[in-house]
Amino acid sequence: MAASDVMEASQYLTFKLAGEVFALGISRVREVLDYTPVTRIPEAPDFMLGVINLRGNVVPVLDMRLKFGMDSNEKKANSCIIIVEIELEGETILLGALADSVQAVLEIGPDQMEPPPRMGAGLKSKFIKAMGKHEGEFLIILDIDKVFSTEELAMTQEPQQALAAAS
Repeated sequence: MAASDVMEASQYLTFKLAGEVFALGISRVREVLDYTPVTRIPEAPDFMLGVINLRGNVVPVLDMRLKFGMDSNEKKANSCIIIVEIELEGETILLGALADSVQAVLEIGPDQMEPPPRMGAGLKSKFIKAMGKHEGEFLIILDIDKVFSTEELAMTQEPQQALAAAS
């Protein structure tokens, strides 16, 4: 796979989870919010913290640490919610991704990217678009549409629909 096949955008928002640096194509990031308490939803998946009200819209907030099998973290001063656009069955939906902190927007060219590593049959890396290199450090460039399965995304939409119907 050529690096140019991997690259969707040249600008990436970088953020930290458990000391590791991840990146999302800036074209999929709507905004970054300071951490705000979420409304818990009964029987939601573990990685779904709950929902927030974003200018009248109910937006599910997902704990990226839990999704990636990391320990959940106590929310700190730098914790933030990255509002991203995800494609689900031809429709664009908004999700909030809880991150430890947002770092910067970086310009990453094809010469600074490598294809995702092969991790064997037991480990899933389909959501890793590429490995980026910046100032001698690796960062994991995510394919946000592949981080969550269709079933997981559908589960995040059910509470939204129930809350909308109740109001």
